[in-house]
Amino acid sequence: METDQNINKKMKRTLLLLSAILLTIGHCGGPLMRLYFIHGGKRIWLSSWLETGSWPLNFIPLIITYLHRRSKKGSRAELFFMKPPLFLGATVIGVLTGADDYLYAYGVARLPISTAALIIASQLGFTALFAYLLVKQKFTSYSINAVFLLTVGAGILALHTSSDHPKGESNREYFVGFFMTVAAAALYGFILPLVEWTYKKARQAISYTLLIEFQLVMCFFATVVCTIGMIINNDFKAIPKEAKEFELGETAYYVVLVCSGIIWQCFYLGAIGVIFFASSLLTAIIIAVLLPVTEISAVILYHEKFQAEKGVSLVLSLWGFVSYLYGERKDSNKKTGTLNPETELPQTITAP
Repeated sequence: METDQNINKKMKRTLLLLSAILLTIGHCGGPLMRLYFIHGGKRIWLSSWLETGSWPLNFIPLIITYLHRRSKKGSRAELFFMKPPLFLGATVIGVLTGADDYLYAYGVARLPISTAALIIASQLGFTALFAYLLVKQKFTSYSINAVFLLTVGAGILALHTSSDHPKGESNREYFVGFFMTVAAAALYGFILPLVEWTYKKARQAISYTLLIEFQLVMCFFATVVCTIGMIINNDFKAIPKEAKEFELGETAYYVVLVCSGIIWQCFYLGAIGVIFFASSLLTAIIIAVLLPVTEISAVILYHEKFQAEKGVSLVLSLWGFVSYLYGERKDSNKKTGTLNPETELPQTITAP
């Protein structure tokens, strides 16, 4: 029994690490859509669609795992695992994600990436609040300190918003983009704990295969929302013309769109994985701690300014993350030797 628990624990850590890597790739590469706007792209609903539009890619691992099951069980192999309650939950979350996609894309269209990333970091505060309300997330003085510092660090930007206006953009456009990004952070701060709550309420064993099914359904309905927006806005008709007028060339236009879609799938798959194998709060923490990578990338790739307030915000964000890590390490040391193997793993990782 102890050996089985150790194997389970090792598998959980491996899948958590894989999810964290996918989340990192997706979060750091997602702002690639800013390249689309900088060089002539103007379709916000199209950008929203790209965030989940690559959902069919999830069929690749699902087909592989199905063939693996079929090789063992033959015709008795299950085609899919998701039951109606979990499907309904994924549908609702997908619709909310579609709305969040639009809010985020609108903000990226109006704000420098470095500013948008710092604002998005404020979702940690919203995640902490909703995690407490929905899944009874337990907080220590260190995690509270981390949430406070990371949220304040992002909020400092609101005090000096006039210093990084993109060229040719009015104050009104900038402020609408700013508050749309804050709204995106708040909504996603609600979505993360909602996913965790849905996992906990699901009356079935959750395997990694089932997580991919959840990802597929969620992204499908988010894409439906964005597709409706594109149809109303006539985006599908405008794509060929916009591609020809794209500053980097027509081929580069489609490369940017395709790469954005693939990278965003990494983000969502990584996010739901970290939520299941750890918590929604850790997902928000990882997103916040990736700020330095996003900030440096924005300065190097897009030649954005890095004003003093962004520096202060970044320092506070890093300080908050260090505080969180220290608290987790201290809490882990206290628990060492006090938990038996059966209580160390609140969730069971089942085979695909």
